Amino acid sequence: MNPTSHILQRLLRLPAPRTRDVTVERDLLVGMRDGAVLLADRWRPRSGGDGLPTALLRSPYGRNGMIAVQLARPLAERGYQVVVQSTRGTFGSGGEFDPLRREREDGLDTLEWLVEQPWCGEGIVLFGGSYLGFVQWAVADAAPPQVKAIIPSVSESAFTLEQLRTDGFSLEAPFGWGVQVAGQEHPRSRLGQLLGAGKVRRAMETLPLNQADATVLGHPSAYFQNVLDHDADAAFWQPVDHSHRVKDITMPVSTVGGWYDIFLPGQLRDFQALQKNGRRARLTVGPWSHISMGVGAAAAEEALAFALPSRRARSRRSGPLYVCM
Repeated sequence: MNPTSHILQRLLRLPAPRTRDVTVERDLLVGMRDGAVLLADRWRPRSGGDGLPTALLRSPYGRNGMIAVQLARPLAERGYQVVVQSTRGTFGSGGEFDPLRREREDGLDTLEWLVEQPWCGEGIVLFGGSYLGFVQWAVADAAPPQVKAIIPSVSESAFTLEQLRTDGFSLEAPFGWGVQVAGQEHPRSRLGQLLGAGKVRRAMETLPLNQADATVLGHPSAYFQNVLDHDADAAFWQPVDHSHRVKDITMPVSTVGGWYDIFLPGQLRDFQALQKNGRRARLTVGPWSHISMGVGAAAAEEALAFALPSRRARSRRSGPLYVCM
């Protein structure tokens, strides 16, 4: 018996699982075109996992913790095998973590590896929120035909640019995130983040601002320094802006957002671009923030009822647009 599984079923309003007996294969090696090797875990039902549809999650936040509990296990209990990969330079994966920069190349290489696995099943779904959603937008226009849908939540195709708005600079999001990823692999990092929240808030009052990250970390955050050094229209950001690719995405897209999420404006632009070009797109927006439980519940529903053609035919949601007020 897994009590966490039962609790999540209630919190996320999930249907009953096919099984609660799942197993995990750790540290699968996935080679990239430049020789770097990224690590992935494969979640599947202990019995009958081979050949099931595969949900791919690519994350810079590790393969355990909330990623495993809230995302991988619920899907593996309900008809998916789930591959959770640590992005380049994070949690054992080779190479250097340069946020956003290599996700197109690495994502496409990962998909090429995945479709060659003998256990890969009837279709692949890309799944996840925030950074895990951005990596989907980065590859969706060039993904192999085995990818049947993408389900990005609280995310957009031009991830960082939403924080460099012309009507005001969003300081808290890039600063807090830069500090988080810079220290997340240190021992007791989760406890340190919780205890250091006040320190982070005070650090944002540091002047000059380009010394705020060192106040918390003891050294600069390359990501935060780049945000300070380059405006939204700078050439520096062009390689990580995938908004021009959205019109060429041909597989179905279901995107989930919140009225109080920083990425909603870009998310709406992506949805409008899909609609304008006659693509198959769905949108769910609810009274949620970036980390609200409602986002996870809506995204899980889409993965279970919409993501694959066989499940789409039985879905009770037929319209392209669905907005929760």
